[in-house]
Amino acid sequence: MITLLTRKKTDCAPLLTAFCKELGISEPYVVELEFTSPRKIRKTNRETRGVDRVTDILSFPTLSVAAGDLPTVEAYPLDGDGEGNLFLGSLLVCLKKCKKQAKEFGHSKKREINYLLCHGLLHLLGYDHEQEDDKRVMREKEEAVMARMNLTR
Repeated sequence: MITLLTRKKTDCAPLLTAFCKELGISEPYVVELEFTSPRKIRKTNRETRGVDRVTDILSFPTLSVAAGDLPTVEAYPLDGDGEGNLFLGSLLVCLKKCKKQAKEFGHSKKREINYLLCHGLLHLLGYDHEQEDDKRVMREKEEAVMARMNLTR
């Protein structure tokens, strides 16, 4: 299961359950989640990626894993919290951008935020969308998780 560390109250339990079932996750993972302003995410995007624009989500993995390989505390003992949980990394989400995109795409804010969190979690687990084949695999995973939640397009 995945535990989110966040200051803002959010009900991500359905997403986390669907995500873990879809990816076969049984290892206890911890992810830091921060909701932020367009200004802060733009600054962070510029400083970390060299892209000077507002984005919807940024992912900062702590582990170097290949897509599909689920990390374990045994493999990454220094990234465990001493209680058996493995820290995967951090997600930074811009809610204003999320709301705007939901409107643009014609679906609910709930679907958009869940999709973005799913997208970010996949990045923390080594998935990316730089190459077309990788993008297809990542999109299939995202859509499968959304389908489990009945949040299809």
